Amino acid sequence: MNDHIDSEGSFAEHDHGALGDAEYAEFMELAAEEGFDLEDVEGAIEEAGHGPLPVLAVVGRPNVGKSTLVNRIIGRREAVVEDKPGVTRDRVTYEAEWAGRRFKVVDTGGWEQDVLGIDASVAAQAEYAIEASDAVVFVVDAKVGATDTDEAVVRLLRKAGKPVVLAANKVDGQSGESDAAYLWSLGLGEPHPISALHGRGTGDMLDAVLEALPEAPAQTFGGAGIGGPRRIALIGRPNVGKSSLLNKVANEERVVVNELAGTTRDPVDELIELGGVTWKFVDTAGIRKRVHLQQGADYYASLRTAAAVEKAEVAVILIDASENISVQDQRIVTMAVDAGRAIVLAYNKWDTLDEERRYYLEREIETELGQVAWAPRVNVSARTGRHMEKLVPAIETALAGWETRVPTGRLNAFLGELVAAHPHPIRGGKQPRILFGTQAGTKPPRFVLFASGFIEAGYRRFVERRLREEFGFEGTPIHISVRVREKRGAKKK
Repeated sequence: MNDHIDSEGSFAEHDHGALGDAEYAEFMELAAEEGFDLEDVEGAIEEAGHGPLPVLAVVGRPNVGKSTLVNRIIGRREAVVEDKPGVTRDRVTYEAEWAGRRFKVVDTGGWEQDVLGIDASVAAQAEYAIEASDAVVFVVDAKVGATDTDEAVVRLLRKAGKPVVLAANKVDGQSGESDAAYLWSLGLGEPHPISALHGRGTGDMLDAVLEALPEAPAQTFGGAGIGGPRRIALIGRPNVGKSSLLNKVANEERVVVNELAGTTRDPVDELIELGGVTWKFVDTAGIRKRVHLQQGADYYASLRTAAAVEKAEVAVILIDASENISVQDQRIVTMAVDAGRAIVLAYNKWDTLDEERRYYLEREIETELGQVAWAPRVNVSARTGRHMEKLVPAIETALAGWETRVPTGRLNAFLGELVAAHPHPIRGGKQPRILFGTQAGTKPPRFVLFASGFIEAGYRRFVERRLREEFGFEGTPIHISVRVREKRGAKKK
């Protein structure tokens, strides 16, 4: 039995996101009635439904033209380019599209071997970009040829095991083609001769990139669907008690605890049984400050912590209740939200607080962490074990919110009532209206709303707040995208 709608083949080949075939067909009829271009609607659902985009890392030694190539791929001059090595230092991510497929491009600093100080940090960023990518474009200067550093990058790429597209840059004409051919010696397959500056050959190279990139990146978390344990990352500033909490939850000394901040360097995975369920807790290194301001072991530890959060399903963010909530605490919360993870806030060292500190802490939470008021909260003491039994129910609540899906019919009934009771403010003599919407994905919940005009950020926040009041979504960020109908009656031809 084929339940797909294929009378004209219009819906059968598309990714419906979280929508079933019948729900998708009903939704597309509604979109047609409202005058939306059905291709645009299909694209919006696919975009929101597949979750994260595949990631392409652009790597190579300094001054081979990586940022110039990135600008060429994204179609605008955004990456900083200067005719000297070492301009790019941090990993910078951009969205790109080629042949109708969207992906992320990560521009990296030049990779060098045996370097110290900031150059070592730049190299580490490039290594992390390779680790976090789905495919790699390795840029080599065809005029110079393969250097010892290029050979070292090849070894790094082989170790990572990611698909690689070799770009032989600075080939401005036929005479440079033979220079590019010498790069077969690197053993990475066909070198694609390109000129990032002039655009020569980049189309063929991008075709090869699309072949190397997966349609959607594999999810590295979510073992529950195949019977594995759920992954919980413990994150926070140094010395907030992450390792102590893990030891207390495990009921034994699993990881080293010391009063010296920064004892943990590498993420430590521990399988722990709680309430009859096995969980995989990951104790991470404390994040001290902005990654690019760090040095040495702290720097590498922060990169590994960021990777652990990407692989987790729930981020348990530990905050030292005895100290003021800092900018760094807020930055860590933002990192977990941006990663789209379910979130639990655990206020540690609660046993050390007097009444006055508790009063001021509540005020700080309202003002400094108001953006995650939806996250479950537990007040714990990793030292005494106070309220540890509340941690797992909070994690389960956050996971339930993270995986919640609202049927399209119920969502649109809610949106209709909301718009009628609280219409969008009139701007420039016009009143934009949310016409209909759907939830295209979960983990975290992702909504696409279709509107008659531009919906302001304040009204989007209002819609998100009411969605939470109506449907829960406790413990999870919500992603809302809005598509505007350009012209009524612009139907698909």
